[in-house]
Amino acid sequence: MFRSFSVFNYRVWFFGALVSNVGAWMQATALSWVVLTGLTDNDAGAMGITMALQFAPPLLLVGVTGWVADRFDRRRLLVVTQSALMLVGLVIGTLLLTGVMTLPLMYAFAFALGLISAFDNPARQAFVSDIVAREIAANAVALNAASFNGARMIGPAVAGIVIVAVGTGWVFFINAATFLAMIVALFLIRPGELIPRVQSPGAARLADGFRYVRGRPDLLVAFAMVFLLGAFGMNFPIFASTMAIEFGRDADGYGLLSSILAIGSLAGALMAARRDRARIRVVIVGAGLFAAAAAVSAFMPTYWLYALTLMFTGFAVVTTLTTANGYVQTTTDPALRGRVLALYMAILMGGTPVGAPIVGWVADQFGPRAAIGLGAIAAFVAFGIGVTWMLVSGRVHRSETRRFALSLDETRPISVVAPEEFSDEVAGTTPIALPDAAENVDRRARPAR
Repeated sequence: MFRSFSVFNYRVWFFGALVSNVGAWMQATALSWVVLTGLTDNDAGAMGITMALQFAPPLLLVGVTGWVADRFDRRRLLVVTQSALMLVGLVIGTLLLTGVMTLPLMYAFAFALGLISAFDNPARQAFVSDIVAREIAANAVALNAASFNGARMIGPAVAGIVIVAVGTGWVFFINAATFLAMIVALFLIRPGELIPRVQSPGAARLADGFRYVRGRPDLLVAFAMVFLLGAFGMNFPIFASTMAIEFGRDADGYGLLSSILAIGSLAGALMAARRDRARIRVVIVGAGLFAAAAAVSAFMPTYWLYALTLMFTGFAVVTTLTTANGYVQTTTDPALRGRVLALYMAILMGGTPVGAPIVGWVADQFGPRAAIGLGAIAAFVAFGIGVTWMLVSGRVHRSETRRFALSLDETRPISVVAPEEFSDEVAGTTPIALPDAAENVDRRARPAR
C-alpha cells in the first residue's frame, strides 16, 4: 500500500502536500461558510456562483495550462503557483478581519484562486510521474488522494472550531502558513533523482492532447462520467452546509460533516492504493455506488444518520476519481501526459461552473434534499454510460465455464506511440511493406490477360 514511500522525493512531497492540504480544506470550508452566512443570508445560489468562479478557469484555459505543464519545469512552476495561492489567502484574510470584504470582492478573489489553480492542478498531477517510476505511479496517485482526504478529515473540523472561536478571517491566515510546507518540500526535492521527462517528438501542439483523447474511447467514457460527477454530484460544500442549517447546526456542525465525509474518502483512497493498477471497471462501479449512497443520504431524517451516509458517499466518490486519475496517468503517452491531465482536471473541475449554480438554485427553491437527489441522478446517468460502453465494447460476454454466468475481460493499460512529425528524414528511412514471397510466386504463375 505504501510502496511509493521507498522514493525519497515522494516522501518529501507527500508530507509537504499533507500539511498544505489541511490548510486548503480549512480555507475551502471558511470560504463557503462566509459566503453562505456572512456575506449573504443563507443564499445557496451565491455559494454556487462562488464555486463556479473558482472552477471556471481550468475549463476555459485547459489547452494553455496543459501545454505549460508539459513545456516548463514543473517543480519551479509549482513554487510560483503555491506562492501565489498563499498571497491571495493572506489578502482575503486581511479584508475579512478589517471588515471590508463584500460579496463582489469575494467573487473576484474566487476567480483569482481558480485562475492560479488552473495552472497549479495539471502541473501538480503530472509532477507525480516525475517523482516515481511508471510502475508505481498508480500507487502514488492513490496515496496522494489519501493525503488529500486525510487532510479533509482534519481541515474542515478545525476550520469550524476556529470560525466559532475567533472568526473566519484567521482561517485564511492559517492556510497561508501551511503553504510554506509545500514550498519547502519543493526545494528539498532532489532534482537529480527525478524521472527524465519524455519530450514530444515534434513541436508541442496544444491540440495534440485533444486529438489523443479523441482516439481513446475508454478515456472519452471516463471523462464523460467524471464530468457528470463533478458538475452535479460533488457539490459537497452546498450539500453539507445547507443540510447543517436544516438540522440547526452552526459552522462547527458543517465542518464536522465535511470531516466525516473524509473518513470514507480516506478509506477509498487507501483501497485504491492497494490495487496493482487502475482499472476503468472500478470507475464504473464506483459511480454506481455513489449514486446509491447519495440517493439514500437525501432521505436521512437526522443529522447523525445523514453524517453516517456521507462516509459511504465519500468512499464511492474517491474510489471513482482516484481510479480514474490513476487510469489516465498510467495509460497516457508520457509525452502528452500534462495536456491530457489538464483536460481531465478541466472536465472534473470545469463541470462545477455548469452544475454548482443549478444545484444551488435547486437547494434554494426546493431544499437541500432535492439538490442531493439531482446529484444522485447525475451519478446514475454516469454509471449507465459506463455500463453501456462496457457492453458495446465487447468486454462483457458469456462465461465459457459457467452456463448462466458472465465474464468480464481485463482492461489493461494501452500503449499509444505519439506519431512522428513528417519530415524528409522520416519519409526516407521508413520501410515500405512488400508482398511476401508466396504472393509474388502466385502472381507470376497466373496467366496474363
